[in-house]
Amino acid sequence: MTSPGPVPVYPRPVPLVGDPTSAAQRAGDPAGWAMPGSAEGLYAVVAARRDVRRYRPDPVPDDVLQRVLAAGHAAPSVGHSQPWRFVVVRDPAIRDRAAVLTDRERLRQAARLEPDAARRLLDLQLEGVREAPLGIVVCCDRRTPAAGVLGRATFPDADLWSCAAAIQNLWLAARAEGLGMGWVTLFRPEELAGLVGLPDGVATLGWLCLGWPDERPPAPGLERAGWSRRLPLSAVVVEDRWPADDGGPAAPPSHLRAPGREAVVGARDEADRLLTPPGSLGVLDRAVDRVVALGRGEVTGGTLVLAAADHPVAALGVSAYEVRVTRDVARAALAGVSVGATAAAAAGLATVVVDAGVAGDPLPGAVDARPAGPRGDLAASPALTGDDVTRLLAAGRALGAAHPGLVALGEVGVGNTTVAAALAAGLLAADPAEVTGLGAGADSDVLERKRAVVAAAVARAGAGLDRDPARALAELGGPELTVLAGVVLGAAEAGTAVVLDGFAVSVAALAAVLLEPGAQAGLVAGQRSRERGHDLVLQALGLEPLLDLRLRAGEGAGAALAAGLLLDGLRVRRKTARVD
Repeated sequence: MTSPGPVPVYPRPVPLVGDPTSAAQRAGDPAGWAMPGSAEGLYAVVAARRDVRRYRPDPVPDDVLQRVLAAGHAAPSVGHSQPWRFVVVRDPAIRDRAAVLTDRERLRQAARLEPDAARRLLDLQLEGVREAPLGIVVCCDRRTPAAGVLGRATFPDADLWSCAAAIQNLWLAARAEGLGMGWVTLFRPEELAGLVGLPDGVATLGWLCLGWPDERPPAPGLERAGWSRRLPLSAVVVEDRWPADDGGPAAPPSHLRAPGREAVVGARDEADRLLTPPGSLGVLDRAVDRVVALGRGEVTGGTLVLAAADHPVAALGVSAYEVRVTRDVARAALAGVSVGATAAAAAGLATVVVDAGVAGDPLPGAVDARPAGPRGDLAASPALTGDDVTRLLAAGRALGAAHPGLVALGEVGVGNTTVAAALAAGLLAADPAEVTGLGAGADSDVLERKRAVVAAAVARAGAGLDRDPARALAELGGPELTVLAGVVLGAAEAGTAVVLDGFAVSVAALAAVLLEPGAQAGLVAGQRSRERGHDLVLQALGLEPLLDLRLRAGEGAGAALAAGLLLDGLRVRRKTARVD
């Protein structure tokens, strides 16, 4: 067979819109986006800050005002929500009423201070509201629900932060034009809102004075007035975490590291050299980037690790199948004829079966990782002993580190969707009903029993499992899930990518990531299963699945199919033409 030869190189297509630069250009000149001219002027302006309080009476031309407002409108906003509104006040009557409000509030605040501080407050020049030719009331339209704006569901006040960024832009633009700006917050918010007629749901961030300055201060006004001094930079910069000796909690132990930023950016740079738009393969491209960042871009195969175990909880009527089915499927996998094993073979993967506690004698030909201690039914007693959790994690680590190429994960175990639901509820501190689904072949009666068992198990285990994943595995986990969590950790130590199957496997991976967050960087979600709760677990892992086929097969079939797709994506990455 002849060699396919080198990958051809073509001229780089330059987009007519958006960013015209290439990864190679950005790598060659990381500082190439610096603002034109010297940065010294910007730093000098920033150091002087914005507190101008004295103004000339000269008017501000409309074209200058429009440029300043346009700069405010160009500010970054969370979710590109643009929540700011600028009320430009020229009416002398409104400004007079605003000045009365500030005078009134200054006296109120002074009355609450120590006598010396009160006198210094009253000495401050606060006439800008009257003197400045323009007032700008910056408002935040908060009537859009936070959940409907990207970024505000987690930080509901991010719209206010966006408006503060707009104020910063206004100040910088005003300074560039030679204007002065002062930010006055000596208002009661409801009084200022009433002054300019704001509707319910629109908040104000204060009054900005804008005009030609009648002073050119070299430092903040309150600092010049002796009100306070600027803290040294060292007093406000903290490295990595809040200091434990100042009330911060101690850092959790961490032994694994995700690929470094050079590897992550290098994978993206490599993809940028392909003769195709960046990200053209969508979710698959992102998965390929993960594998390349691990240094595994040349892999052409891998291994399906299939862990099997039975569970005492099956005796509580939570499954549609007899316990013997676990052994039958595991034996078929050892023979290479289970659905997971045949899918693995089709994808170019070998199959390794782990006996993590199948009822009866050890499975001939399987890796022996059976727990030694007593096992409970979850509802009345813990699933595993702490010693068994330690041993099973260690056995999994050894397996994860031993197999080159991709590692796909699968599980077999009658009743283990109940185990996975209980473990998911504990690790996520979630409502058991939100993570308990039908499983394979169940009906509404089985589902009702499952929900009752999961709720009882979580109640028995108690709170705090989301902060102690090893205890969660002992209280609510299964031996095959514990082994698979160990495989994730071992593969992460070896720099091997791991392709996850459905709900149960993903819960095992979640336990591993809670033990060692660095393990997440090597995970690829193979599929989204039909099992209730899988979406919540994938969200907790921060992973988007490659496939969404509504599979119920288990046994690693989805992971094997996704692994085949991922290997195809790596092959595409290697063989696609490059650009210069």
